[in-house]
Amino acid sequence: MAAMRALVASRLAAASAFASLYPSGRTPSQRAALHLSVPRPAARVALVLSGCGVYDGTEIHEASAILVHLSRGGAEVQIFAPDVPQMHVIDHTKGQPSEGESRNVLTESARIARGKITDLANLSAAHHDAAIFPGGFGAAKNLSTFAVDGKDCKVNKEVERVLKEFHQAGKPIGLCCIAPVLTAKVLRGVEVTVGHEQEEGGKWPYAGTAEAIKALGAKHCVKEVVEAHVDQKNKVVTTPAFMCETALHHIHDGIGAMVRKVLELTGK
Repeated sequence: MAAMRALVASRLAAASAFASLYPSGRTPSQRAALHLSVPRPAARVALVLSGCGVYDGTEIHEASAILVHLSRGGAEVQIFAPDVPQMHVIDHTKGQPSEGESRNVLTESARIARGKITDLANLSAAHHDAAIFPGGFGAAKNLSTFAVDGKDCKVNKEVERVLKEFHQAGKPIGLCCIAPVLTAKVLRGVEVTVGHEQEEGGKWPYAGTAEAIKALGAKHCVKEVVEAHVDQKNKVVTTPAFMCETALHHIHDGIGAMVRKVLELTGK
């Protein structure tokens, strides 16, 4: 019994000494761990759509992949689209225009946004940390006239305003597929990628876009579909996506690379 009492007394003394060293009850390592567990503010990202459907609006797989990667990255997302008519409506079963039919870009984009959509005119760089533009022919038909006019295209005035606002604020802009032509037109000298510069037997069917980008005064950088190019100076991040004929998971991975770089550039 005497031995037991001595053991208990020694342990109580040790506990008392520990408490005097760390009156808060936490060791330095525990306090550090608690400090590090404080959540960082989420990046606020604006996603700009151009309709719904690859041939006359947003490429839906690209928009979905962007949303998945933004969700995984902990970002807060608000979805926008311009309140303008589409250039035309394409019957996606035939790849041909539907005569006599018209649709609105904002209304169609709401399908992808599950109804939570805001007019692009209300987007301000002051309220967001980054902006991302998916591809699809809508970027070249509804957000600009690139599909018709090539290097002589015009960019929708709200799209141009948003690109300039984010750029002037030093906030990152992400684009994929054909959408990099928007920054090539608006931000002179910017570096972007749409993939390779040769068709390579049909693997890169839209490779000619690279020459149009150069004609716009931008620099084209060759990248693989799973890669993203980062223009550090302008904070513009681009990836080829469906400019390449390849498996869907490769496109998903390339978009993931783009989203991760955009989020890194926000510093959040």
